[in-house]
Amino acid sequence: MKYVVGTDSVHASAELCDYLEDRVTAEDTVYAVNSLRGGNDTSSDDVCDGEEALDAIDSRLGTETTVETHQIVRGNAPADDLLAFADEHDADEFVIGVRKRSPTAKVVFGSTAQELLLNANVPVAVVPLVAV
Repeated sequence: MKYVVGTDSVHASAELCDYLEDRVTAEDTVYAVNSLRGGNDTSSDDVCDGEEALDAIDSRLGTETTVETHQIVRGNAPADDLLAFADEHDADEFVIGVRKRSPTAKVVFGSTAQELLLNANVPVAVVPLVAV
C-alpha cells in the first residue's frame, strides 16, 4: 500500500502514526506530506513546524516501513497539493487528521479534510485529533 499522510504539526503526526503503526508493513510506503502556500502566507515558523511534523513521522514509522517526507510550497491550497501528490504517486489511501470545529467555522473557512473527502479518488482514513 501507498499511504499519503497529510500533516501540519508534530501533534497531528503522532496521532496519525498511532493509527498507522498497526497497519503498515515493510512492503508499504508512507508519503508524509506538509503543504504550505508560500509567500506572505508562510512564515519561517510554519516551515520549521512542517519539517518537525515530517520528521516525527519518519522517526516513528521509518524502522517499520519506507517513509518519504515531502514539504510542498507551490502556492496551492493544501488539499490541491495533497490530491495532486496522491495522483502523481499512485497512492492507495489518504490518512489525515481532523480537529473539532464549530458548524460556523466549517462553513466560513472550509476544510482541507472536507476537500479531500469530496474530491479524492482513493479512500480517506480520518483520524480524530485530540485538542492540545
